[in-house]
Amino acid sequence: MTLPIARDLASVNIRVVTIAPGLFHTPLFATLPEEAIKALGAQVPHPARLGDPAEYAALARHIVENPMLNGETIRLDGAIRMAPR
Repeated sequence: MTLPIARDLASVNIRVVTIAPGLFHTPLFATLPEEAIKALGAQVPHPARLGDPAEYAALARHIVENPMLNGETIRLDGAIRMAPR
């Protein structure tokens, strides 16, 4: 949906970019044992860890600052692909 919406809104100078995050160290993970957090991080191909929220923020900032980014979904997931439910 990102690309069609970006095309629809281009005439009013609105860009649309989505971030598809993988596993990030958020407050949700604070309830898990450290062993579980490490096991989840080890599933990420590279780097083999949970993402840092600062990395997400850096990408969001780059999207805002780069006017050529439009109509794209950026995967920020260390190449992990979650199995469908």
